[in-house]
Amino acid sequence: MQINDEQAQRLSASLESLSERIARLAIGLGIALDDHQAVQKLMDQSQIPVIAKERRATPADGKTGFTPMSGERRAAHLREELRGLLVLRYHLETVMLTDNGLTVTRQIIEQAEEHLVHRGFKPGANGLDLDNFFNAK
Repeated sequence: MQINDEQAQRLSASLESLSERIARLAIGLGIALDDHQAVQKLMDQSQIPVIAKERRATPADGKTGFTPMSGERRAAHLREELRGLLVLRYHLETVMLTDNGLTVTRQIIEQAEEHLVHRGFKPGANGLDLDNFFNAK
């Protein structure tokens, strides 16, 4: 089934937004998404534990206070977000390939990548090596 241009543009825009967030998180966390072992390590780590104690506190004066999140806890949340977005992108690409075929999917992914490069990201900053993705044997 061939998709129309409007749908292709929406898919490309969605993939571009998703890939941009992935790239920003990876850069901020110092995770090299072009390194298969680094990605595998990220995907293999266990989920962050649930907060056992509520961080909000009510002091004696009755006002609700807020205990800020530690830097390591914040980084753990960002790594968890990155993991989830990578899985979401892999799923989106699989669905696009199944629904639209290789040619259309390739055009959509390449267009999204071009927009990211135009916005100042290095090719592959989002962890997607187009040559290996489409030419893997």
